[in-house]
Amino acid sequence: MILVTGGTGLIGSHLLHELCRQSRDVRALKRSTSNVKQTQKLFHYYSPNDSTLFDKIQWVDGDVEDYLSLLDALEGVEEVYHCAAMVSFAKRDIQRMLEVNVGGTANMVDASLETGVKRFCHVSSVASLGGPVDGKMVTEESIWGKSKGKSGYAVSKFRSEMEVWRGIELGLNATMVNPSVIIGPGRWDTGSGQIFGTLANGFPFYTKGITGYVDVRDVVDSMISAMDKQLWGRRFIINGENVSHQKVFELIAQANGHKPPTIEVKPWMTSVAWRGAWLVSQFTRKSPAITRDTANSGHSTTYYSSQRMIEELGVKPRTIAEAVGNTVKAGPF
Repeated sequence: MILVTGGTGLIGSHLLHELCRQSRDVRALKRSTSNVKQTQKLFHYYSPNDSTLFDKIQWVDGDVEDYLSLLDALEGVEEVYHCAAMVSFAKRDIQRMLEVNVGGTANMVDASLETGVKRFCHVSSVASLGGPVDGKMVTEESIWGKSKGKSGYAVSKFRSEMEVWRGIELGLNATMVNPSVIIGPGRWDTGSGQIFGTLANGFPFYTKGITGYVDVRDVVDSMISAMDKQLWGRRFIINGENVSHQKVFELIAQANGHKPPTIEVKPWMTSVAWRGAWLVSQFTRKSPAITRDTANSGHSTTYYSSQRMIEELGVKPRTIAEAVGNTVKAGPF
């Protein structure tokens, strides 16, 4: 039996579909308030002629912050894919992210050790890696360095990885994947899907920063490969292409039948924008639409290596144009 956490999220829902498609026995952890209809819509999108595929999932109520619920969910489980995480770049969410991402991962690791789980895959992020040095590509060996100056999300993912490494030292067979910016069908109002929500009706602005983007299906293929090949104590950058935000914005605009963005947003503009968004959030009590971290990332240039993914996992990444086309074709869930 396989347990998947975060089964209603972008990675988790795609992973569930692929595991069910391969006829593997799957159990998915969800909160009692979670809506599984979005996952069901994803199944219908990829497998419109197989209405029974979604029914193969054994849903169980639980929470990564509730240790006892995890022990129940892990009964009879041999493999765990830990996809659940909180993603936010708002300063007010930092403490909550640490509780969910770090504390939740610690619980998953401890519960897996206690129940005798044989295989464990943790979804991390390139945010947990060190930055580029002398213009070189970021690899799995890039040193984290100091936490000061890094986003709260990055710190939470780095510390989450530390919990997995602790588990490995205690005998847990575990592997980790570090995806770049993930593109794939799902919600368009949260996470990387917000890019599609923003550009769906036309958007004239762009920034010239460069980073890694990856198709969610390549993330799923990499996770399954790492587990099947039993590559324990290893982590893998999962990246499709290093491409400019401008190019991605152009691809999304074209896929939606709109003109590509033509107005470059300069660093000073985003500096003003994130401060204004922060001020507005103080009155609305809602998370700001843009933060200092997201503003800075829009102008930074970072290249990520996909060599280990290709050579050790045997995954040849899809193009970002294909990932964008697939996402726009599916529409928001």
